[in-house]
Amino acid sequence: MRMATQSSYHPIICASFNQDNSCFAIGTRDGFKIFDCTTGKLLYEQVIGAFVIVEMLYRSSLLAIVGAGEQPSLSPRRLCLFNTVSGTALRELNFLTSILAVRVSRKRLIVVLQEQAYIYDVNSLEIKRIIDTVPNLKGLCAFSANSENPYLALPASVTKGSVLVYNVIDLQSHCEIHAHRSPLAALAFSSNGMYIATASEQGTIIRVHLISEATKSYSFRRGTYPSTIFSLSFGPSADRPDILLATSSSGSLHIFPLGLDLNDSQTVIRKTDKANTSMSEPVALRATVSVISFSGYFQEYGLRVNHKNEAAWSLEHELNLLTAVAEKSST
Repeated sequence: MRMATQSSYHPIICASFNQDNSCFAIGTRDGFKIFDCTTGKLLYEQVIGAFVIVEMLYRSSLLAIVGAGEQPSLSPRRLCLFNTVSGTALRELNFLTSILAVRVSRKRLIVVLQEQAYIYDVNSLEIKRIIDTVPNLKGLCAFSANSENPYLALPASVTKGSVLVYNVIDLQSHCEIHAHRSPLAALAFSSNGMYIATASEQGTIIRVHLISEATKSYSFRRGTYPSTIFSLSFGPSADRPDILLATSSSGSLHIFPLGLDLNDSQTVIRKTDKANTSMSEPVALRATVSVISFSGYFQEYGLRVNHKNEAAWSLEHELNLLTAVAEKSST
């Protein structure tokens, strides 16, 4: 999860987890860093200038990076495929307008511009398709790297919250989902690519749709008053029910359990600055929530919820990303 919006005074410009959530990368005014999610160790660092996009391909040596334009060599219109082993650029792709988002899987590379989305073969870098989109000033998109559900989601309207879902392997439009009355603010696929979560600029209702049938499965109320949704994220669902997380300008992190009966299908678990560490009833849901803030911290919270919808939070780990130093090799 990203816990704050990007701003000129924040030391971290961008942050992203890799596809299996084993690592995360940040871009700063000085360069970019890669961290291990489990240990918190700084794995890699390059101090070569400011970056607005740093995307990993699982735990491989391949990075897709885009500069912030503060140096002539780091244009926001240039995508660099970077090898962390050799410390050199493998290939560069140049565009006529600024790159607003990049997503990558083992088969596809997605580049989102203001009015177009490019789909590349990740190995040959052959352009497979160019999608003309509605004006997408924020580069809003969601991408499922799951091989069985390889979907790309893009806004389909500038006046309402419609989503175009595109199959990046078959190169065909899969469906269009009419999710909200007002324009979209955030999108996220579940880890298996079966569901998509959406939030509008109003920020009061978050909806979850089943992709295969383009039907609404869940609807959650985040709050009564409008709020800007910063990010949506699903938890892994290999052996447990899905959970959906949302961060917003209200200063809270909300968790919505999917497929878990906690007395009410509209259950909302809300985390504020105060942590509750007590729990009197047996635990029905247990999760670890990882948060990256643009102020420069990585935090891990332990969450426990009982069947009475009572939640207990505890801060398990906290790491200052700006002061972290890579361990020196003994060899």
